[in-house]
Amino acid sequence: MDRRDFIEIGAKASASLLLGFYWHTSKAARDELIANDSSATHVLNAWLRISSDNRITILAEKPELGQGSWTYSAMMVAEELEVDWSTIRVEQAPTIPSVYQGLHTSGSGGVAACYRQLRAVGAQAREMLRAAAAAHWKRSIDECLAENGTIVHSPTSRRMSYGELAAAASRVAPPGLNDVPLKAVADFRYIGQPLLRVDTRSKISGCARFGIDVRVPTMLFAVVARCPYFGGRLGHFDAATARSLPGVRAIFPIEPLARRYNTAGGVAVVADSTWVAMQARTMLDIRWQRSQKNLENAASLHRLAVASVSGPATYKALDRGNAMAALTAAARRLQADYETPFQAHATLEPMNTTVHVRTDTIEVWSPTQFADEIQAEIAVLSGLSSDQVIVHTTFSGGSFGRRYQWDYAAEAWQVARQMRQPVQLLWSREDDMQHDFYRPYNYQRVSAGLDAAGRLTAWQTRIATTSIAETNLYTGYVESPAALRDPATIAALEWYGADLAPYDVPNVCIEYSPIASTVPRSWWRSVASSYTAFAKECFIDELAHALGRDPVEYRLSLLPEHDAAARRLRHVLQLTAAKAGWGDPLPSRHGRGIACRYGDTVSAEVAEVSVLEDGSVQVVRVTSGVDCGIAVNPDGVRAMVEGGINFGLTATLTAAITVEDGCVKQSNFHDYQVLRIGQAPEIDVWIVPSVEDPSGVGELGVMTIAPAVVNAIFAATGIRVRRLPVERSLLQRT
Repeated sequence: MDRRDFIEIGAKASASLLLGFYWHTSKAARDELIANDSSATHVLNAWLRISSDNRITILAEKPELGQGSWTYSAMMVAEELEVDWSTIRVEQAPTIPSVYQGLHTSGSGGVAACYRQLRAVGAQAREMLRAAAAAHWKRSIDECLAENGTIVHSPTSRRMSYGELAAAASRVAPPGLNDVPLKAVADFRYIGQPLLRVDTRSKISGCARFGIDVRVPTMLFAVVARCPYFGGRLGHFDAATARSLPGVRAIFPIEPLARRYNTAGGVAVVADSTWVAMQARTMLDIRWQRSQKNLENAASLHRLAVASVSGPATYKALDRGNAMAALTAAARRLQADYETPFQAHATLEPMNTTVHVRTDTIEVWSPTQFADEIQAEIAVLSGLSSDQVIVHTTFSGGSFGRRYQWDYAAEAWQVARQMRQPVQLLWSREDDMQHDFYRPYNYQRVSAGLDAAGRLTAWQTRIATTSIAETNLYTGYVESPAALRDPATIAALEWYGADLAPYDVPNVCIEYSPIASTVPRSWWRSVASSYTAFAKECFIDELAHALGRDPVEYRLSLLPEHDAAARRLRHVLQLTAAKAGWGDPLPSRHGRGIACRYGDTVSAEVAEVSVLEDGSVQVVRVTSGVDCGIAVNPDGVRAMVEGGINFGLTATLTAAITVEDGCVKQSNFHDYQVLRIGQAPEIDVWIVPSVEDPSGVGELGVMTIAPAVVNAIFAATGIRVRRLPVERSLLQRT
């Protein structure tokens, strides 16, 4: 949308007030917005619209990927604005990065990033409305109180609605954001309450618009036949038979866009419907050129990984004390290797984007995590300015890090520029499974030294992965090929979560080495913490059992008494164990396992499992304790933790991406089996009460579910699982 459209959509009533907490555009740009406004809208800022008929619309900058961003954004604004929750409507903020600088979300950071700022949006509006009422009544502002969408003059009980005051409030000089008073936690009305999500009704009714639902006039539909071999290219193709299919509009090759976009290239098929395009794609006669050097497979990766953790490390990520000397001097030394495969994102909605290329503008509809990046990258590809690229962010049917990439949008642009009318590029499930950016393959060797009294004196972790950095060259994380020569750059996304803090271990060494691979990989929900926590918390469990200690008691013994971080973790561990019934008797081949993690958010999980005679594992129950500061929407926190647990159980129990001869073996949910409803456990989430600012929970459930489950498997069977997903044959009773 252009700036005029942006103003006009908020001006359906006779007067409207737009408010917010920052105005990043220049004065000239702001004046242009006002000059273009032919309505009665009164522009102060760009975040909150209050119309004369008391409609309150909040523009949420964070894309709604299923994590509840629209709801928590509205709750923060409404809390300080003092309005009736039922009057709130939410819309996605338009992609104008000069105004909205938080149009992306990642790293479980959405709530924490905007908690103070969005509250200030509501507080600023509240104070301007109070000032307008005070001027109207010619009374002191101290006598004018905000109450449920009205300003009340307390001595006389006179009141005016926000809608009645909107026009006058727009002429009030906005107070500084650091100057507006924010409510005390004890006075919160919405924050901390389990409110129904604002997008639930539209999703239940089917009227919510996801990327796959976009329909615009004269739209065509496209699919791409991509080379199945990583690093391969299109050789020759014959499209004569496919072109004869009724409804096919065009078939043409598209080039790979290397490095910055990581697109595979191939043959685009454009038709009147996605079904016709898919049918025509099966009729193509294609010869692919595969690289003779690329014979990568799971066995070769394993050999490289073992060699990497056995040889000299490329980078020493952490070196506290002298771990090597302490290991050498230890009275007892233990060691174990842990391995996790590539994992797909497997989002419910496969990749898609709709693009309309015009002469001097490009319009994009995309379910993306990074609308501002899509805008910038399409501008680079097309040679237009960012202002000429209009990006509409739709709902997304899951992301988990996959929609951080923009390869699917770049492909859509490649196809649409040939057609000069709107084209929706849709990936099939097979496309999505075989051309993903996978969680890195990972191999870890963990060693520990114990003194004669059984105290843990030394810890060493050797980590080898197919690094994310090499795939994400020029994506904002790695800006040049030269940066890839810096071992710290390569290691940064691969080892975090492996540090033992706040466990009290005097000598700790974390080392990293990359593994060469042509398989594209990238961010996956919780990234390194999904596999570093697996090795760390499993090995802690192994140490506890080697010493004849209870796993919960042993973890508590490693936490120093007078450390604030350790106290938080101690409380969460004790809470989670108690709520899970830790120590209560269980039937044969049932077991409980625990795992925990420390960061801005502190959490622990106890998994209760049943291992059947055929070796299959049923996770019966998961108990999670969470200290995330104040839970803005407790139901949202629980939903995110529950979703993370079930997402992580897929990687723990049922699914893996394996490579054979340079291509992915799996193709759909029959051979990449995501967790089924019947396999999902009962989940209890216990939130620690807090008045501290919120921290992230989006990836939390994933991080510790794998070690909790395999530790429970050991408790049930006495068998250690060190490679995921769990192999049934390992647990069969003979």
